[in-house]
Amino acid sequence: MCIKEISVQNQVGLHARPATFFIKKANEFESAIWVEKDNRKVNAKSLLGVLSLGIIGGNPITIIADGVDERQALDALVELIENGFKE
Repeated sequence: MCIKEISVQNQVGLHARPATFFIKKANEFESAIWVEKDNRKVNAKSLLGVLSLGIIGGNPITIIADGVDERQALDALVELIENGFKE
């Protein structure tokens, strides 16, 4: 299991468009991936789940990956966030 806390850097946070990029990237991996904010954990492969967290710019989130490609999944999602959701 790999875990990383990161702050969302883009000003609008994970609204529909960046959340879609995030979910698309998460679905490229076999591992189970979760996003946690304020003690609520949701499936990172679920648009509704990610949007329900109400993540705005500057919010710290925790990404948890567990599975055969957990390290690659975590690294890819962290890179996506650090690049402001630009692929």
